[in-house]
Amino acid sequence: MALVAVDASYGSDPNGLIWGYRFSPGQPAQPITSEQFLRSRAGTAAEGAAEFHWLHLSLANASSEPWLRQHLDLPQAFFDSLRTEENSTRLEFDDDLLVAVIHDVLFESSYETSAVGSTCVCIGPRLLLSARLRPLRSVDKLREAVRAGHDFHSPVELLAHLLREQANVLSDILRRTTARVDLIEDRLLANRSASSRAELGTLRRSLVRLQRLLAPEPAAFFRLLNRPLGWIRSDDLQELREAAEEFAAALNDSVGLVERLKLLQEELAAYSNEQTSRTLFVLTVVTVVALPINLVSGLFGMNVGGIPWGSSDHGFGLIVLGLALLTGLLGWLALGRKRD
Repeated sequence: MALVAVDASYGSDPNGLIWGYRFSPGQPAQPITSEQFLRSRAGTAAEGAAEFHWLHLSLANASSEPWLRQHLDLPQAFFDSLRTEENSTRLEFDDDLLVAVIHDVLFESSYETSAVGSTCVCIGPRLLLSARLRPLRSVDKLREAVRAGHDFHSPVELLAHLLREQANVLSDILRRTTARVDLIEDRLLANRSASSRAELGTLRRSLVRLQRLLAPEPAAFFRLLNRPLGWIRSDDLQELREAAEEFAAALNDSVGLVERLKLLQEELAAYSNEQTSRTLFVLTVVTVVALPINLVSGLFGMNVGGIPWGSSDHGFGLIVLGLALLTGLLGWLALGRKRD
């Protein structure tokens, strides 16, 4: 039996690099390999050129971290962030570098149950280094912008564009969710259907999870703007400020949509309680109305002496007439109370 070699690169090269780009002034970004990056970086350091690089690595490849430790002088905080939990957002300075852990929606997740992953980022004057375990939407959209020829002048501008792409992804999720909520609300107002309660709960849980993971990021970037590093240009700070504001606006829209979902859930719960109350009332009325018939039939069915009108030709008719009058009286009382 022939053995088949299995590719264990997880979509990356042997060093864990998924893609890399070299940005030179006045030229479109050029894709590079890990070996080309090492040669280009050595030439950049020797000549003092203004170009910079973006490397995106896969943490699923076990070779990525050893390669980074061998060839790049990165702070320990970045390597610690590679093993951070997904519910932790970080943005800090270390060795004149910016280390961040930001969250994003997974590339293959649905809009109803949006799964979230994290991206570890290390930014210096001439390098943007990002690493992730699973493909993420915003990072992929940033790559599309690079491949389309978008002009980037610094790694911080790349980070600002990534933050804008996160806001766009969140806004797209909100638009789709709003359309679903509008349909559910119209259906609820049309026929008072309570069959959408589970769907509303799913949408609300998804948005709340996105808020919990993404909400700390704008505040962290605003803190960065108050204490910027010396090598960050004023133009890049302005780009980052505008991107953070757009992201914060998208998060505020999600808060409003969650409140709307909460109100719809409360409306459905009130409708369900009303239906239950009506059902119980009908059962109670039926029980009260049938009580005289059950009571009289039980008494007359004991077959003991002294049963009234037992030998009368009109006894049965009198009993039926009395039961009909008593049942009608009880029904009138029950229906009158319902109207009240």
